[in-house]
Amino acid sequence: MKKFLALLAVLTLAGCSSEPAKTTQEQKPQPKAAELITGRSGFYKMLIQARGWKGDAQLYKVMSQPNSDSKGRDGKSAIWKAWFASRGSRASKAYVWSGTDASDAPSRGVAFGAEDTYSPNNASTQVFDQAFLKIDTDKAFEVAQQHGGDKILQKNPDINIVYLADWNGNENELVWHVLYGNSRDDARLKIAVNASTGEFLRKEK
Repeated sequence: MKKFLALLAVLTLAGCSSEPAKTTQEQKPQPKAAELITGRSGFYKMLIQARGWKGDAQLYKVMSQPNSDSKGRDGKSAIWKAWFASRGSRASKAYVWSGTDASDAPSRGVAFGAEDTYSPNNASTQVFDQAFLKIDTDKAFEVAQQHGGDKILQKNPDINIVYLADWNGNENELVWHVLYGNSRDDARLKIAVNASTGEFLRKEK
């Protein structure tokens, strides 16, 4: 009888000691997956913050940023940057949206930089009405693929793709620049797509 009670006590203790470990394992939080979105979606996430800064804030540039979670395939990125300006206040501010917890990315959500001066006469920072941004980066990617991008990816499947939209004052049009590389300077291929119509414009030098 004494041996039976001793055995029962050992089994009871073993059961108690193993149960908390199982509970801890079950409750361990899982890493949140990266959120990859298109350029228009990223822009609208930052627009709310920008309009809170200045009621007349308008976009003059939006650009993706590759990282370990996203190389820019299918027009999507885990990081988007946008630059807004207020004509009335002659001020500008940069914003960034991140959908990842990766070490090479900003913290999740929307963050912004310091306010800077803005000149409406600067041709390289012309604000535009958001109504011109009708074509999203997934469509711009498709167009770029049809004009040489597919060959670039076949030769170098690990290459980053960057999307940049800005206003072309000479042609009075909004342009998506699809850059097969890390920037305009080192891109293997640069395709310009009309951001209002989706029309292929040209291969850029």
